[in-house]
Amino acid sequence: MADSSRDLTARRTLPKAPTGIDGLDEITEGGFPRGRPTLICGSAGCGKTLLSMEFLVLGATRYDEPGVFFAFEESSEELKQNVASLGFDLEALEAEGKLVVDHVHVDPQEIEETGEYDLEGLFIRLGYLIDSIGAKRVVLDTLETLFGGLQNEAILRAELRRLFRWLKDKGVTAVITAERGDGTLTRQGLEEYVSDCVILLDHRVIEQTSTRRLRIVKYRGTSHGTNEYPFLIDEDGFSVLPVTSLGLVHQVSDERVSTGVERLDTMLDGGIYRGSSVLISGTAGSGKSSLSAHFAHATCARNERCLYLAFEEAPAQIKRNMRSIGLDMQPWEDKGLLRFVATRPSFHGLELHLTEIHKQVKAFKPSTVIVDPISNFVAAGSEKEAASMLLRLVDFLKMQGITAVFVNLTSGNGTVSAAAAAAEATDMGISSLIDTWILLRDIELGGERNRGMYVLKSRGTKHSNQIREFVISEHGIDLRDVYVGPEGVLTGSARIQQEAREMAQRRTRELESESRGRTLERKRKALQAQILALQAAFEADAEEAARLDDEFQESERIFEAQRDDMAARRGTDKETI
Repeated sequence: MADSSRDLTARRTLPKAPTGIDGLDEITEGGFPRGRPTLICGSAGCGKTLLSMEFLVLGATRYDEPGVFFAFEESSEELKQNVASLGFDLEALEAEGKLVVDHVHVDPQEIEETGEYDLEGLFIRLGYLIDSIGAKRVVLDTLETLFGGLQNEAILRAELRRLFRWLKDKGVTAVITAERGDGTLTRQGLEEYVSDCVILLDHRVIEQTSTRRLRIVKYRGTSHGTNEYPFLIDEDGFSVLPVTSLGLVHQVSDERVSTGVERLDTMLDGGIYRGSSVLISGTAGSGKSSLSAHFAHATCARNERCLYLAFEEAPAQIKRNMRSIGLDMQPWEDKGLLRFVATRPSFHGLELHLTEIHKQVKAFKPSTVIVDPISNFVAAGSEKEAASMLLRLVDFLKMQGITAVFVNLTSGNGTVSAAAAAAEATDMGISSLIDTWILLRDIELGGERNRGMYVLKSRGTKHSNQIREFVISEHGIDLRDVYVGPEGVLTGSARIQQEAREMAQRRTRELESESRGRTLERKRKALQAQILALQAAFEADAEEAARLDDEFQESERIFEAQRDDMAARRGTDKETI
């Protein structure tokens, strides 16, 4: 355990000279080895001279380390003119004593191998330039020109080792450029063995699209990135995209942000997580761009910035189309909250697109990035390369805490089952990288096509599993209530017809109920009448019975009275009678 700790400390404390070049310091974990030679090799036009020149210029301007550029091919004036377009004012740096550009013309045809050959004259001249400004950095461009006329390999090996040792003894951080050889990193095949750090630049053209890649072949005494990294040469100079060094260490947020469609937020249990990735996929005309525009509109409405990367439509066309659905995006652009960047995917290689996105994100600092559509990237490379590029883009945006919205066009050809399978697949297989996947579908029923939406997945969210019909009107996207008929989800005219049929059936049942009610009411009234009649007859019979009882009681009273009267007349007791 103690030995491991010492080794780790040694790797971390290896002196390094930062290059100042975006991405390169990251993959080298600090820059080039300080006080040691670094070899930059590659074919013609790959950017060796520019990389080494930028290393010197940034060292002089950012890190207060003067430098010497020793050229064997281009003259000093040519070099100054070539890098002026990048904003490098070499003459001003020379006037300030921060940089020296020197040129030594070497014609291989004028070199004749006679007697001993050494680089003592070069050491004297280079040593003088280093001492004159106190240089900390030195560039030799390009080395094979110096040995181009020599055939004695023993002399080459000896002088190369001597040159590299001399540079180390001077304590300067040296960069040596060399042309790539046939089957070797350099033409001599020796420089890579005596260099402490070897960087290989590659400029390749695949299907008429150029790509530039960088690889650290070796780096003594320290860990470093070992993959191929895309790099870009543009008006800002040399920049490396260390995308493969990204890992799954990004921070996550529990905050929910709106999609711009209220009822979709409800389906997503309150919206999407900030900093998550969203995929909107569907066939042509299914409403993908309209939904992504709602994302942009909602972002700007929160007073946050949105970067809209359009690879299919011009910004003016997007803004015009969105106005027809009630989304006016021009005011957000005028306020600086919305920025459109439009280009054709085939215009650049995938690495250049990715690097440009990095630059736009770093410059604009958006909270939401919309890429519409990602399916067009296949035109700029293979599906595997496009998938790799999108993987890097997703990781980069997650590391920045940016909410990413990707639009993907899916195929809808073939049978219904085949179309459904194609709808739930992406051309580049990035669905596994996505946190929330919203699928838009064209539902064909009753001779017409209508739009349906459902959430295929949403990590960490208790989302709805319902297919919702939605319409795009002058008020934007509106999700309809779920309507399921006998054959499943109904949309459009089929839904209207089914609703009409159900309404007619409901009315028929209402009429039948009313008819039954009226019949029962009639029966109730007839029964009530019968009850009244029977009650009247009963009361009549009761009255008659009471009358007869009264008459009987009256007759009994009269009989008693008559008997009493007769008894009185006879003077006889009642019992006698």
